[in-house]
Amino acid sequence: MHDRSKNRLTRPETLTALGIVVVAAGFLVPTADLRSISALLPAAMLIGLIVLALALLTMDQRKASKGEAPTQMTQSPKRVVGAFLLILGYALACDFIGFYVSTAVTIPLVAFAFGYRNPLGLLIATVIVVGTIWLIFDFGMSQDFPAGRIWEN
Repeated sequence: MHDRSKNRLTRPETLTALGIVVVAAGFLVPTADLRSISALLPAAMLIGLIVLALALLTMDQRKASKGEAPTQMTQSPKRVVGAFLLILGYALACDFIGFYVSTAVTIPLVAFAFGYRNPLGLLIATVIVVGTIWLIFDFGMSQDFPAGRIWEN
């Protein structure tokens, strides 16, 4: 009986869900120091991520209680690890070189890591995402995204 409860907590989907909750909650704490209009988007996204992770956790634990074997998280773990490293790099790059430059570089890199190889499609997706963010937040709401420590000095 003890082994079964241990196995339930070490299932890949359970560990992933718990990791997402912890990391998202950790990133949620600093949003309390931001102005409410600036904190709205990141807080909403992080809360949504926590809710989705809790749903994943609940579904996986239900499967575990029925005795279903855990499923492999991915067929290409190197791609997933690479994408997580790109996201970590993106967070650091936003701080140092700014939001727009970091986003324009990260979007095609993550898509490429997951197998999308069409250069024109990557360019169009990047322009649409970065352009839409700029139109909504910078132009429409007059909210400035981080310019980066390098450019601020």
